[in-house]
Amino acid sequence: MNDDQNESLSPDLKEKLGRMFSSCEEVIGIDHVSNILAGSSTHSGKGPINAYIGLEPSGKAHLGWLVLAETMKNLLNEGVNVTILLADWHAWVNDKFNRDMKKISLAADYMSEVFRVLLNHPEEGNGFGQIRFIRASEVMDSGKYWERVLRCSKNMSLSRVRRTFGIMGRDEDSSDHDLSAFYYPALQAADVFELEIDIALGGMDQRKAHMYMREVADRNNWVKATCIHTPMLSGLKGVSGRMDSFDHKMSKSDPNNAILIHDDEKKLLKKMRKAFLEVGNSSSAIFEIAKYIILPRLGEIVVTPKPEFGEPSTWKDIDSFVSAVSSEQIHPFDAKMAVASGLYDILSPIQEYFNANPSVIEIINEITGET
Repeated sequence: MNDDQNESLSPDLKEKLGRMFSSCEEVIGIDHVSNILAGSSTHSGKGPINAYIGLEPSGKAHLGWLVLAETMKNLLNEGVNVTILLADWHAWVNDKFNRDMKKISLAADYMSEVFRVLLNHPEEGNGFGQIRFIRASEVMDSGKYWERVLRCSKNMSLSRVRRTFGIMGRDEDSSDHDLSAFYYPALQAADVFELEIDIALGGMDQRKAHMYMREVADRNNWVKATCIHTPMLSGLKGVSGRMDSFDHKMSKSDPNNAILIHDDEKKLLKKMRKAFLEVGNSSSAIFEIAKYIILPRLGEIVVTPKPEFGEPSTWKDIDSFVSAVSSEQIHPFDAKMAVASGLYDILSPIQEYFNANPSVIEIINEITGET
């Protein structure tokens, strides 16, 4: 963050700003939120700061949802209102569930319940520190919305739009046969303006979409939301391809390359044993899970090798843990099992909730064909 933009803030408000964005990898346009804290109006002109994230209902939750939830918790704790936009029509454009809107709607029900659990069932509503779930199909009922979509599309070349296709998990040449895909970035930008958003949240893979939105705001002299981006978790198999393409990210489209929040202990251990972790190479989903999920929630990583292979050890910061693996002070297998153990401690309460409330899981299993 750029402290020069926050000169007018008191020390308490600077600390508040820091807490709001503490788990983000990147913050763009912090001045909008800084100005609100200093006394300027919110985008809506009243009420709390409004944050939002748009998510396609497309399947089961993986660990990346926990990373997003961490930032949502930070915002809620500071009195921000958080909107989760269940992007049903966006999922339809992106060919999820073969464009079966009934299945997409059921997946949206599942997504809502998962985030309620991940966020410890916060109050729901439009107030300070509350969360709300809105479906894109509700927002799109407004005629004004479609005017915004057209304005967001105006003066944007097809090549400019193609550069944003990574937000859909597509490459730039994948949609020449599909005109609807070219409207996707305009839809996503229109969501921000229609919902009067002050903070647009997403993973680093959403950066291009947010920059598109800010460009649209400049062209139309509209309120330009602050954009915050959380780290991306790599797939368990390791990094391949261009780093800025996010082809390496953890995704539910390949269950063997991702940890799903419903994975039981046996499945979790099996996946972790096969995960990429190389001595001397700090690029690994194992280290990312330790950094972004285990340490923020548990405060430590406990390594417990078999007695004949060494003594137990406890690690409270990621750099020391990575260094210990790189120097072979910790065997990679023991590092994997330590992260798996901590992860299961975190996931167990979530799984207990869904075991006690199985209807949502039964529905998502039915529409995904998974168990």
